[in-house]
Amino acid sequence: MRDEHVFEARIEWQGNRGSGTSGYRDYGRQLTISGEGKSDIEGSAARAFHGDRDRWNPEELLIAALAECHMLSYLHMAVRAGVVVAAYEDDAVGTLKQEGLGGRFTEVVLRPRVTVAEPSMVDAARTAHAEAREHCFIANSVNFPVRHEPEILIVNAE
Repeated sequence: MRDEHVFEARIEWQGNRGSGTSGYRDYGRQLTISGEGKSDIEGSAARAFHGDRDRWNPEELLIAALAECHMLSYLHMAVRAGVVVAAYEDDAVGTLKQEGLGGRFTEVVLRPRVTVAEPSMVDAARTAHAEAREHCFIANSVNFPVRHEPEILIVNAE
């Protein structure tokens, strides 16, 4: 396996309302994210920054990337630990502190709900979250804490 991989994305701004960036409120924040062979993603700034609430903003995409990366790493660690995962969902949330014109995330909290096949798998399922955190490329690339508050459920548990 190669030690280095290159990933690409294309961003195209769609917010020129006829006068370009003639003023802060004179342009739209709409954009399209595309990649070869993939469906487009409609993006914008967050509503707080004059964006379109119906489109994904970069803050949401960062949180989604962290949640997706953790899930994919987790599923791999679950297989290695003999944990059969029947369902996985995550309601991730990030906190951004604005500082002047910029800002930064202060943390992201992942809240995965994992359903496993057997009660005997619960401990290993919980341990797999820590292992997944160690192997998640995206979490290892950010400079703020990514916390985990996992919930482990059992198929057909009453």
